[in-house]
Amino acid sequence: MSKQTLAYIQISFAMIAIGSFVVVNKFIIKELPIFIASELRLLIACLILLPLFLYKGEKMPKLVKKDYIIFFLQSFIGVFLFSICTLYGLRKTTALDSGIIMSCTPAIMALISYFFLKEKLGIHKIGGILLTILGTLSINVFGQFLNFNENSHSLIGNILIFCAVIGEAVFFSFGKLISTSLRPLTITTIMSLTGAVLFLPLAMYQSLHFNFFIVSPLIWSLVLYTGIVITVLAVLLMNQGLEVVSAGTAAVFTALMPISTVVLSALILHEPLFWYHIFGMLLVMGGIFVITNSSSKSTVTSNEIFPKSRNENMSSDA
Repeated sequence: MSKQTLAYIQISFAMIAIGSFVVVNKFIIKELPIFIASELRLLIACLILLPLFLYKGEKMPKLVKKDYIIFFLQSFIGVFLFSICTLYGLRKTTALDSGIIMSCTPAIMALISYFFLKEKLGIHKIGGILLTILGTLSINVFGQFLNFNENSHSLIGNILIFCAVIGEAVFFSFGKLISTSLRPLTITTIMSLTGAVLFLPLAMYQSLHFNFFIVSPLIWSLVLYTGIVITVLAVLLMNQGLEVVSAGTAAVFTALMPISTVVLSALILHEPLFWYHIFGMLLVMGGIFVITNSSSKSTVTSNEIFPKSRNENMSSDA
């Protein structure tokens, strides 16, 4: 198996797992306050990541001022605000609607890659992104006109979910702006620690007025799932994949996240799945197929843009 094929598998699993975040939290927010749920998720992640970080002998690299700013933006926008917008948005809209809105992620991530990372978009990559956008647009347009239901379409909730989409795109894209090469474990540990610190004051305040004994065992198990699988495993795999493929290529794979949300919403939450959802998913999968056929070009592009980062990775692995 080639490195790029493995990277595609890693990113795909990460996106599917992250897509389940919406569905799982539909259950969690019924019994746990939002800030407490977010803090517990990040604390669980830290309890796993810190010992692993020390066991692997990882060390904090020397960072410049710009790197600290990028780390803070990733944590604040991609962890703190992402969680807040997603969980509060889920209180006002359905998981299925959230998955549809999150289908905007590939386009936003590709735009960030183009404007901030200066990544070139070849014909195959543009074609794949266009297919993905067409798929996501078809879900949105047909859904609005053919199945409009004022009770399931809250403007405030949809706006919050869209803000979460921007946060997720920033989180995954801005990592390549770091001047020093960082291993995925280091990045994930820093993000989780920073996020836990940001949520701590608000979670402590909510804890003063909350009875933890009323929470069911199922909810505690789902909190563990969000901390272990979504926050640790999925993010580690995503960062590992981004070491091999460009952020523009990864933008197409992020479409798997809303697909995962839509399917799980139908199967677990029993929210209706219509023909236009399936039609949109087929277009998205077509976009992924097209973009993977341009893998060699993506590797060249990434190496041309980030030669220093790649060389440092090779020397550190040696």
